[in-house]
Amino acid sequence: MRRKTKLIHGGISGDPHTGAVSVPIYQVSTYKQEAVGKHSGFEYSRTGNPTRHALEELIKDLENGEAGFAFGSGMAAITAVMMLFKSGDHVLLTDDVYGGTFRVMTKVLNRFGIEATFIDTSDLSNIEKAIQPNTKALFIESPTNPLLKITDIEAASMLAKSHKLVTIVDNTFSTPYWQTPLTLGADIVLHSATKYLGGHSDVVAGLVVVGSKQLAEDLHFVQNSTGGVLGPQDSWLLIRGIKTLGLRMEETEKNTKQLVDFLQNHPLVEKIYYPGLESHPNHEIAKKQCEGFGGMISFDVGSEEKADQLLAKVKYFTLAESLGAVESLISVPARMTHASIPLERRKELGITDGLVRISVGIEDVQDLIEDLKQAMS
Repeated sequence: MRRKTKLIHGGISGDPHTGAVSVPIYQVSTYKQEAVGKHSGFEYSRTGNPTRHALEELIKDLENGEAGFAFGSGMAAITAVMMLFKSGDHVLLTDDVYGGTFRVMTKVLNRFGIEATFIDTSDLSNIEKAIQPNTKALFIESPTNPLLKITDIEAASMLAKSHKLVTIVDNTFSTPYWQTPLTLGADIVLHSATKYLGGHSDVVAGLVVVGSKQLAEDLHFVQNSTGGVLGPQDSWLLIRGIKTLGLRMEETEKNTKQLVDFLQNHPLVEKIYYPGLESHPNHEIAKKQCEGFGGMISFDVGSEEKADQLLAKVKYFTLAESLGAVESLISVPARMTHASIPLERRKELGITDGLVRISVGIEDVQDLIEDLKQAMS
């Protein structure tokens, strides 16, 4: 199946019992058994629910993996994946990660003895240098949040394999419509499905796909044991959202390119971050491993004061945390999504007080350009 067809017909379609075209919402906690241990495939909804299972099968197919798993949030998904490791294990992570990922690694999982080092994975030599005897995994964001760095997933995965490391890729920004990390050699791919996969700012969820039977067994054990599963109604909302993913991603891509052109020529913009620009240091890698460059743009207006003036005047860009929705969103990462990262660390990375991040929606692009133009005047 081609990409758009797979969004509609991947996973489990409809209901064989009634002929319903849409997978039903199985709002149920437990299931009748014919005898002890003899059931229809479901026994308790923490372990498995038919609606959640349909979603998990769908994301498995979209990411070309072995098994899919649905969690109550993107952070629940990341935490579950990190529970595959044990005290004393060391994980390498992209330096420019989402603030929540940085927080859980440095403030929560470190309490259980899981060590973390943050490096610029867009330079493969940094990975090689940072590997320790107890290193077990490489966690990549590509594109990163919010500076939109690109890591060569195929090359990084090959390097990780040579050191027997598990490669984990956060694919939230690209989605499986533009990028499939497992086909590039990664072992695990995860999403904050709250974002593009849901697409309508109405659900919080996390998804994981693994590339081997052993990882599938191990992660299912963690999911069932810790119980951070996604409920059936939210699972159904995600299935519905994914059906239009291709249309939304393509429209967003068109809008983003025109907004980038506008921002490039605006005197207030001191620096712009977008992998679709030929001037982006990893543009060629992005072009090689992605079908599209996505709908995220970060740009620096020089100061916190100017950023605040911009935020106060926009009409169609909604000031909000999150991204990937049909409506365009705007934020200042230093004081919102990445506020949990210490100031000195933000300065090192280039997450300045004047850095603005926009998630481009599917509104008429001329309205979006005019909105930014009047707000930046």
